[in-house]
This record gives sequence, structure tokens and C-alpha cells, in this order.
Amino acid sequence: MSDRTVALDRDDMRRTLVRIAHEIIEKNPPDEAGDGSGFAIVGVHRRGAVLAQRLHTLTSDLTDAEIPFGTVDISFYRDDLGRGDRGAGVGPVVHSTQLEFPIDNRTIVIVDDVLYTGRTARSAIEVLFDYGRPARVQLAVLVDRGHRELPIRPDYVGKNLPTAHDQRVNVLVEEIDGSDEVTIAPAAEHQRRVA
Repeated sequence: MSDRTVALDRDDMRRTLVRIAHEIIEKNPPDEAGDGSGFAIVGVHRRGAVLAQRLHTLTSDLTDAEIPFGTVDISFYRDDLGRGDRGAGVGPVVHSTQLEFPIDNRTIVIVDDVLYTGRTARSAIEVLFDYGRPARVQLAVLVDRGHRELPIRPDYVGKNLPTAHDQRVNVLVEEIDGSDEVTIAPAAEHQRRVA
């Protein structure tokens, strides 16, 4: 018997991303100056990049313009590499960072699946600043589960899910997992499934 609870199903995720896309457009009107000072969507690998791609499509459709899109890999920017938090002998899975547009003087909307301690968001910001100096950085997350360790607050939140430290929020996306769903389960159950 599983203690797994479905917090968002496929339709909930779709509606949530549509709402976030509208909020992003409302807060960042399209670039009328034509000087590249508009906004861009940047996803954090892995599932944040998938959600960012969806938001990119939605915002581009809403503005009738091609919004710049990129992805960042934070593997070597993490502060837990070597602390033992990731398990003995477990190294980072490295993906490529793709930022093929100028980020200087542009609003960058970082997209991630779950906001927990804030360390992933901090790492993503560090990656961005290695590529230039954005005018501002905003954060969009599908789920905010609380328990922040750093003073980071999202600008766009799909769903606030108060959780305990011994719980795990699992975001599944069709492109990687074969289905769209957000679940909450005991951390020990997640460990058993991964092992």
C-alpha cells in the first residue's frame, strides 16, 4: 500500500502552466523597443527545462512573438557536491547549458519544477551571471513546498504544497516519465523506487 498522494494531475498541470504563462506576460509586457530588453524563459535541467519549454510555447503563442528560450545545467554550481548528501560515489548528471541569446539587460524567467531549500535557484542564478548581466531575474516554479534555507522567493507559483521534511514531491512530465503528474510520497518510498 502506497502513501502516495496526487497533488496535480495532467489537466491541473496544464491549467497551472497556462495561468503562469499569463502572469509572466502580464508582469513582462512584450519588448516594444526591439533592443533585446524583453524577457526570456530559461529552464533548469531536467524537469524544469521541460516545463520551461511548455511555458515558452504558451508565452510565444500569447504574444505572437518568439520568446527567447534556453536551459541551464547547475551540476557544477551545486553546493552539495562532496557533502555526501547525494549518496556515496554518486556524481552529478551533466547536461549542457544552452543560452544562445544575449542575456544582458533582459529579464530572465528561471523555471524549475519544485522550490524547496532555494539552493537550486541560487545555482541557476550563478550560471546566468557567468553568461552576462540580466536586467532582472524572476523565478517560476510548478510547486513551492516550503522549507527554504536561502532567502529566495518565487515570482510565479503553480501550487503551494506544505510538506514535511520526510516527504518527497515528485514531478512527472510526459517527455521524461511518460505521464504528467505531481505526487507527494514519503521520502523512504521514493528511495525504494529509485534503488
